[in-house]
Parts: sequence; structure tokens; C-alpha cells
Amino acid sequence: MKAARDRRASRWDDHRRTRRAELTDAAVAAIRRHGAGVGMDDVAAAAGTSKTVVYRHFADRTALYLAVCERVAQVLLGQVRAAMDGAAGPRAGAAAAIAAYLRLIEHDPEVYRFVAHRPLVERAPGADPLADLVSLIGDQVADVIAEHLARVGADPEPAVAWGHGVVGMVRAAADNWIARPTGTTKDELADHLTALAWTGLSGVVGRTEEETP
Repeated sequence: MKAARDRRASRWDDHRRTRRAELTDAAVAAIRRHGAGVGMDDVAAAAGTSKTVVYRHFADRTALYLAVCERVAQVLLGQVRAAMDGAAGPRAGAAAAIAAYLRLIEHDPEVYRFVAHRPLVERAPGADPLADLVSLIGDQVADVIAEHLARVGADPEPAVAWGHGVVGMVRAAADNWIARPTGTTKDELADHLTALAWTGLSGVVGRTEEETP
């Protein structure tokens, strides 16, 4: 009897995970259709159900918001990692990471605004998912810089500060780009940011190499 109950519980858990994923997909579709100011009625309509059913799977609006953030984070982090892994050298890696970040914003501007502006959340949640995501990307960039420093025999300790500094710069520029468009294209902005980031990185990396005995 216990084994039968365990199997039923497992099937129910699988069903809930599947349904949550479907409702998260519906939320993303509603955001794309209605914009970042989407409401729960819009999400329920996109899912072909009622708000009561949505709340059955998400405790509140913040829970649904966080689920969408997690989905965006998975996609963006995967794209950044793939772009950097396929790059030839640290400059190409920085350029690839910047391009991947901007590409998602250009492809899904309303989804990005939704994540950044938190329209479904009445009060700020305990953590900022976008900041957490940017921090993860900063770790990836820092790893690439540290590997380069290690290869040239330099101290990799500054890599964390440099990696997170570059990613923070990109986020600020990207937020401004989407909030106050000036006609600058994604590729132009990526080139500008790569040039600025690499000028700074190449200068400090070069100095670090010179100081290495």
C-alpha cells in the first residue's frame, strides 16, 4: 500500500511541475502579447483557465513572477555560456557574452521589462532575480578572465571584480537602451560596450602581466 501511495504522490508531483511549467509558458506568452504591464487576468486567459487555477499552482503573484524570472535566467545564462564557450580568446568571449545579453533583450523586450520592473509584485521580493542573474553571468565572465590571467602567469585574484564590473556596466547600458531608445542598434551597442570593456580589461590585464615576476 505504501508503494502505491508513493507512486501516486510521484505522479501528482510530476503533474504539478508540468502544470506550473505550462502556466509559466502562458505567462510569458501573455507578456509578449500585452506588454510588461500584464495582469493576472491576462495570464489566466492565455492559459485558457481561471485565476483560481493559476493561484492553485502559484501561491501569489510574486511566485508567478519568480517563475518567469527563473525561465528567463535559464535561457539567458545558457546562451551566454554557449557564446563564451565557443569564443576564441578573452576579447571574443566578452563580445559574445555582451551580444547574447543584448540579443535576448532585442528579441523579448517586454519580457525583459517585466523581469526588470516587477509589475506583478506589490512589494519587492526578498531577492532581485535580475540582480541574481547578472551576478551569475558576472561569475562566468570572471572565470574567463581568471583563466586568461592564469595562462599568462598573472595573479587571477582581480578577475572577480573585473568580471562583475563589466557585466554591471552592460546591464546599466542595456537598461538605458531599452528604456530610452535613441536609434542605436543591438550590434552597434554591442560594439560600443565591447570596445569600452576590452579597452579597460586589456589595460589592467596588461599591467598585471607586467607586474608579474
